[in-house]
Amino acid sequence: MAGKLKEVRIRIASVASTQQITKAMKMVSAAKLRRAQEAILQMRPYALKMGELLSNIAEAAGDDVKIDFAKSREVKSVLLVAVASDKGLCGAFNANVIKQIKATIEAKYSHLPKANVKVLFIGKKGYDVMKRSTYTMNTDFMDLFTRINFTNVSRATSYIKEGFLKGEFDEVMVVYNKFKNAGTQILETEQFLPIKKLVPTPGAKKVKADYIYDPEKEQMITELVPRILNTTFYRYILDSNASEHGARMTAMDKASENASELLKDLKVSYNRARQAAITTELTEIVSGAAALQG
Repeated sequence: MAGKLKEVRIRIASVASTQQITKAMKMVSAAKLRRAQEAILQMRPYALKMGELLSNIAEAAGDDVKIDFAKSREVKSVLLVAVASDKGLCGAFNANVIKQIKATIEAKYSHLPKANVKVLFIGKKGYDVMKRSTYTMNTDFMDLFTRINFTNVSRATSYIKEGFLKGEFDEVMVVYNKFKNAGTQILETEQFLPIKKLVPTPGAKKVKADYIYDPEKEQMITELVPRILNTTFYRYILDSNASEHGARMTAMDKASENASELLKDLKVSYNRARQAAITTELTEIVSGAAALQG
């Protein structure tokens, strides 16, 4: 009985220690989330408007100006960008990204040789999950989350743009988590390249955008399109960063609640075992006293 009591006491101490860690991690994630949330909420309206402008420019330019990034061609090779995280303990955040990558390959690119399907990892955990697969993998920008700024993200965007222009891949898809709030992250799969033209609403009257360009249209588009692409990709990273901290905060909060429930059950078990031990000792004392009297 004494051994059982000691075992329960050790478990209670262990769970209490774990609960302190999960509570501390929740507070750290909450602090990081506030900064990340401010960054994406300030960035998103600008980035979305720029993306809409990019689609409008591609639609309005027509055949007048050649936009290399909007040129569609037969898909013989593809690049999938998996935006995950560097750390775990954030629920199914990373697993869902890789699951979506595999589902996208199965749904759209299963006819391609595996050598023609390349996966670019941003965040170490995505690679850890998928490193044993036979697809071509790129880990050059895996540590992008260690220092998030527009310059570092633009390096990854430049690699993607140059690869598309050189014909190394004909299509680029990005899988990331879109931040909604601390408890909700929306898994998104977006086509990054070639630039998608706006799809008109069924039944709506089609109106062609008419822009006045200054400087000349060719120069404006040549300089503007790459910058808008950089901004769009930066939004993916900021969205995913905020989503990661939200997912971790939620996971740690749930872990703390589970620890509280477990502590409650363990304390009940400990009290029952302790009462049983006291009852046994009293029974032995009474029995001994009765034997002596007899």
